[in-house]
Amino acid sequence: MSDDTPITDDRDPARVVEDAVAHALRLAETWPAWDGQARAAGDRVYTPHKALRRLADHLVDHLAELEARLAGRSPLPDHWHASAITTPADLAPFTPEDLDEARSRLTRLAQIWSLRLRALDDERLDRVEGGAWTLRQVAFHLGDTFYADAVGDLTTPGEV
Repeated sequence: MSDDTPITDDRDPARVVEDAVAHALRLAETWPAWDGQARAAGDRVYTPHKALRRLADHLVDHLAELEARLAGRSPLPDHWHASAITTPADLAPFTPEDLDEARSRLTRLAQIWSLRLRALDDERLDRVEGGAWTLRQVAFHLGDTFYADAVGDLTTPGEV
């Protein structure tokens, strides 16, 4: 196991994914107040749009992996630019309409994950396949809220 292998515990892996999406959306509710300045996190920068793009891409990427593995196929190779790039769209103002769209997109992705994970038994979730993470580990990996946390809570001081 490498140092970046996700640690699992006794939580329901579907709940881990649902909670991560809910956390990101709670933070995103504050992002219409964004001042247009990218937030540094390590050697990368994040904006509201980039954080939500990365979260959605991450969910889609690992969902494709999960489905391929369940079908007995090899997942597609990873060619994402991921956080290494910041697109012009990432720099756009973040509006309440953007939040509505993100909420619709991400809650649907979380539901797909939840339904799929809850259909699997513990044996399948914990099956070791070569050097790949188990499906439970993949779900716990998706519980990392780094992208949303990089932008953070942008509530104006004094507002609650």
